[in-house]
Amino acid sequence: MKSLTVTEISELLDGELIGETTHRIEGPEELLKSESHHITFIGSRKYASRWIDSKASAAIINENITIEPGENRALIKVKNADLAMAKVLEAFQPEPPAFDADIHPTAVIHESAELGKGCKIGAHTYVGKNVVLGEGVILYPNVTILDETTIGAHTVAWSGTVIRERCTIGAKCIFHANVSIGADGFGYRPSPDDRGLVKIPQIGTVVIGNDVEIGANSCVDRGKFSATIIGDNCKIDNQVQIAHNCIMGRSCIMAGHSGLAGSVTLGDGVIIGGSASIKDHTTLHSGVTVGAGSGVVGDVEAGKTVLGYPAQESREMLKQWVMMRKLAKE
Repeated sequence: MKSLTVTEISELLDGELIGETTHRIEGPEELLKSESHHITFIGSRKYASRWIDSKASAAIINENITIEPGENRALIKVKNADLAMAKVLEAFQPEPPAFDADIHPTAVIHESAELGKGCKIGAHTYVGKNVVLGEGVILYPNVTILDETTIGAHTVAWSGTVIRERCTIGAKCIFHANVSIGADGFGYRPSPDDRGLVKIPQIGTVVIGNDVEIGANSCVDRGKFSATIIGDNCKIDNQVQIAHNCIMGRSCIMAGHSGLAGSVTLGDGVIIGGSASIKDHTTLHSGVTVGAGSGVVGDVEAGKTVLGYPAQESREMLKQWVMMRKLAKE
């Protein structure tokens, strides 16, 4: 089992070490779940009082927090405890599942596919006609990559992921279990006799940038025409729906159960809270934040925060909620 001294961790974080402990650290843990072999973190003053009840031998704390380490315990002061803890988590991260062979004998790879150096392909994975995999791509068991798709270097697709035909995926992406990329968009119109529905063909594709991470069971549908586009460094949670012809800028965040209807456009750095929904053909300009559970039905100006259903500017919506509480008490 890997272990580090608090001095080694402090040096890793370029932090200020206060106090000392004889315990070696075997991993990070939550403040009140920690044992003597753990390091924890305190990123807010409101949690500082809990340090005395924690069994952790060490804690990473924000530099504006003042507490005493205690006997045989240590503190590491840093500018941002959350970011510092991310480095510690990386240092203790276990090795990923091992491949006995780089290409499993049960994998089916079309003879026209191009595999970059160091690719690893798991059991029962399918790689279709004219697929191009960049250097170091990892496809875990039961992944499907259909024809004419291109995947950039060092992208990882976990089991159950399906990337449909003609999609373009960037480098260093991560697709968690059962992600669907490039399924048909949801397009139907009433039939001429009004007795059924006519399916609208979805002949576009999906283009995903670099360093994109998509959580388990999330879906990115192909465009009706042209492409659904996800910009570099976007982070998408589990069970998120991104509909046909949406365009996401760089470094957007979508939390679990949120969804974009067709042809939504997001600027750079947009944050969408859990279970929020965005109406079709709506534009959220750069820096917009959408509160959890909100329903956005119109365009939102850059930098605004909106809440509620239908969503409104956050301060206005909070005023309305206060007034409604007062009315309910009368």
